[in-house]
Amino acid sequence: MPTLRLALSQVNPSVGDLAGNADLVRSWTRQAADAGAQLVLFPEMMLTGYPVEDLVFRRSFVAASQAAVQRLAADLAADGLGELPVVVGYLDADGPPQVSGDAEPGRGARNAAALLHRGVVAARYFKHHLPNYGVFDEDRYFVSGDALTVVRIGGVDVALTICEDLWQAGGPFAAARRAGVGLVVNINGSPYELNKDDIRLPLVRRRAAEAGATIAYVNMTGGQDELVFEGDSMIVSADGELLTRAPQFVEHLLVHDVELPAAATPPATPPATGTVADDMRIVHSTLDGIPPSPSGPAATGGLIEPVADEAEVWQALVLGLRDYVNKNRFPSVVLGLSGGIDSAVVAALAVDALGPDRVVGVSLPSQHSSEHSREDAADLAKRTGLDYRVEPIQPMVDGFLANLSLSGVAVENLQARVRGVILMALSNQEGHLVLTTGNKSELAVGYSTLYGDSVGGFNPVKDVWKTLIWRLAKWRNRDAARRGETAPIPENSIGKPPSAELSPGQLDSDSLPDYDVLDPILIGYVDGDLGRDGLVESGHDPAIVDKVLRLVDTAEYKRRQSAPGTKISMKAFGRDRRLPITNRWREHG
Repeated sequence: MPTLRLALSQVNPSVGDLAGNADLVRSWTRQAADAGAQLVLFPEMMLTGYPVEDLVFRRSFVAASQAAVQRLAADLAADGLGELPVVVGYLDADGPPQVSGDAEPGRGARNAAALLHRGVVAARYFKHHLPNYGVFDEDRYFVSGDALTVVRIGGVDVALTICEDLWQAGGPFAAARRAGVGLVVNINGSPYELNKDDIRLPLVRRRAAEAGATIAYVNMTGGQDELVFEGDSMIVSADGELLTRAPQFVEHLLVHDVELPAAATPPATPPATGTVADDMRIVHSTLDGIPPSPSGPAATGGLIEPVADEAEVWQALVLGLRDYVNKNRFPSVVLGLSGGIDSAVVAALAVDALGPDRVVGVSLPSQHSSEHSREDAADLAKRTGLDYRVEPIQPMVDGFLANLSLSGVAVENLQARVRGVILMALSNQEGHLVLTTGNKSELAVGYSTLYGDSVGGFNPVKDVWKTLIWRLAKWRNRDAARRGETAPIPENSIGKPPSAELSPGQLDSDSLPDYDVLDPILIGYVDGDLGRDGLVESGHDPAIVDKVLRLVDTAEYKRRQSAPGTKISMKAFGRDRRLPITNRWREHG
């Protein structure tokens, strides 16, 4: 059986940075060549970054992508890497955008993979299955491909596929079985969700069985707006054995030797292009010449064991925040430090992501701020080493109250808005990105002040339920202890009852159910789309359900104005969960 040395390049591209992304391909291909690779794989839409969203409709961007892939092929050859086949994702088009007046049926923008060899694009594949759920809108952007590209490389028939092709039965993987391929390449831009790695491996095994072939699955890593990509690249044999698996949330070159069945028959001359299998044409081609099989011991990529849920989520949040800040070229971040658990977790995430010298924490005490909250904020600053400042807000609040007749909730919200003004002023003056700290539970029920504690350009914990916030804080402190480091989050911030401290003796539990009761209802309603009856049948108190659903439904206008934040769940507010603001439907009791 032939052996191919595969190199899966789990890298971090940036949307729109065609030159920078091409440089990544060139540098990582050089590393792969130095490791003796015979086939190098890069993620979905590698050249353009992913997702490009409405840039697809900009013809100048499409043309730039098409030119970039041709230029990259030539540059790889000029680098002395022309003999090494490289698969790279990019944006292509064979017609006008589908939204234009001159659109043609079956033609338009394509989510494409190119096989680069000897200075040219030797083969292309257009993604067949286009996802149109959750964060994906690919039916809006792309036209589906109807042909499976099979390339003979080193005596092995290799099929090219892209991301969603793996997530649906039939189509390319069924066609690959009919074509008798030995290897299916699957390049991905698959966003992270908690526990998705537990789903991914069984899925790859099912497709390996469907295709009767080994699968090389490569995924990107890094953050892009609300999305974060964890990598988790792998190779799975035709019989379902996990041969090698990459770590999560880091760039990584996974190099592994794979024994593959030799192609059954010589290639047709000229290449056969008319074969049909499972409603897909099979387009065959052959590469003449690839790097010879390396001598010496076999390359083994190793197996990385998945980490605990809290560690996984923490890594996702750190990477999402780091890339949002760095890719958008913010020098630093600023946030309000209340002494509570949410701001403590966000501060610890920011320090892990950026380092303490790029994080400013501001204590903004009012007359209702307890002494222990002030002490806890100062303690966190000392533990993490961030730039700590104190800006009392009461004189400014008093100035407003001297000129406005306010009482009750209006006074509470005024305090939050004064804090927001201060943070935004520091942002304007010093260039920081303001981080907001509201968790998913608070966003769900509207427990936030517009233009107050909701102020900010990014929210690292936007998709994190309150109960998970506590779990993350405890895990981060345990992890610090394990490494012999100072725990970043004060124990008092973790243990004390949560409070906005906007009025005397105020606690969250004054107006909300305990979070251990609240979060399961919210998870069922928001993430699971359960109605009232389903929630009650699940064992929740009907009166509490009615109250919680009313709060969620009436807070949609607030959520629509909230800052973006890293998605970690199956249904994040914003990209995933899209409900009308003006909406009279209610789940009635």
